[in-house]
Amino acid sequence: MSGTAVPRLVIAAPSSGAGKTTVATGLMAAFAEAGLTVSPHKVGPDYIDPGYHALATGRPGRNLDAYLCGPERIAPLFLHGAAGADLALVEGVMGLFDGASGMGELSSTAQVAKVLRAPVVLVVDASSQSRSVAALVHGFASWDPEVRLAGVILNKVGSDRHEELLRDAMGSSGVPVLGALRRTGQARTPSRHLGLVPVAERRAEAVESVAELAARVREGCDLAALLALARNVPELPATAWDPAAEIRAVAAVPAGRSAGAASAGRPLIAVAGGAAFTFSYAEHAELLTAAGADVVPFDPLHDEQLPPGTRGLVIGGGFPEVYAPDLSANAPLRTAVAELAASGAPVTAECAGLLYLARSLDGKPMCGVLPADARMTERLTLGYREAVALQDNALAVAGTRVRGHEFHRTALEPGAGPSPAWGVTHPARAVEGYVAGGVHASYLHVHWAAEPSLAVRLVAGAARRGPAAPSGDAAALAGGGR
Repeated sequence: MSGTAVPRLVIAAPSSGAGKTTVATGLMAAFAEAGLTVSPHKVGPDYIDPGYHALATGRPGRNLDAYLCGPERIAPLFLHGAAGADLALVEGVMGLFDGASGMGELSSTAQVAKVLRAPVVLVVDASSQSRSVAALVHGFASWDPEVRLAGVILNKVGSDRHEELLRDAMGSSGVPVLGALRRTGQARTPSRHLGLVPVAERRAEAVESVAELAARVREGCDLAALLALARNVPELPATAWDPAAEIRAVAAVPAGRSAGAASAGRPLIAVAGGAAFTFSYAEHAELLTAAGADVVPFDPLHDEQLPPGTRGLVIGGGFPEVYAPDLSANAPLRTAVAELAASGAPVTAECAGLLYLARSLDGKPMCGVLPADARMTERLTLGYREAVALQDNALAVAGTRVRGHEFHRTALEPGAGPSPAWGVTHPARAVEGYVAGGVHASYLHVHWAAEPSLAVRLVAGAARRGPAAPSGDAAALAGGGR
């Protein structure tokens, strides 16, 4: 697919907390309920908002992060996700012009809007202003002439009189008001320390919340005008990202840099899911499948065994600290994971997965694969990272450079193994994570679309394993005992 004029809008705001998620999710649900096929997207690395987007639209929520994936992949990834859609809606991150710290516009909503040639609708928290709203919007509209600020949705409006004052002020701004949402009747979207509570943890209530958002948006926004704006866009001079083509390109690299999948049938890669492990990018499973694997999800909270025939394991992020007692109580699965790791099968874990592989989490026994103990702290570790693989491992060959992000309130003792997974080169030099046998575990979240060789190497390692039925010392990698 190339040169496609997918109808599209970017939903942005002057700052965090203005109501982007409320408006974006409500618009997605309202348009989907009206019969449109809506493709949902999120600027930045966040995993939680895309879960609500998926619930609103029935399609995977997809991330567009220029820091993690490179600006050159934004349009291709967008076109891949938006294939077959009548409308694509992109929720921004932070304030419109806020991006990676110290790197200009990189990874900002404004940059993504410019790459996608998409009109921007600004969601403004109008709760404590009237005429000043016009000055604020004027500043955002004129700051970067390449950003097309095409409309405003006023959020947290106090009354009919307040709305009248706001609309009068906006009348001379040249930027149309496309909606006004009242301050009362906020939908129930509970939060915790890393943002909204994920959909998987409150699905029934989340369905109600999304329905409430859709109703509020239908009542307060001009959906016809917003759709007309979305359709008034140019074609994108880009080709849709294709996981199969990405894998073929990587497989053509000499074997010393990345291994192709061995010819031993399609190995089964088990991927942790359920309420405890909700953080994953849709492209990861697509790349694993394109690389030759059968991808099968499982739920560590409820499944007592890995999927039959598992030859490799992916454990992503989430909130294991919330479910530590339940994860710990599932001793049969913890044993199965430890035995798979001890067999040398490729196991990769990010953040929550790292904690699950540790000896303990807040005093509760975990899988005992890694010689470390995890605990919750008051300190938030947050930010983008640049890192390099320090040695050949199940996920990457030595020297592989990646960009990732950290987002957690936990700590490990010790913080890294004698064979660390990554050497962090930015923002400060450090070593991080664990490599032991076939295990690669780290706090670093990486988007594999930027480095498809990670999927190729993982599948190749799984394909080299025989049928899964590992035996042996389940605690070998932990130096004894769980």
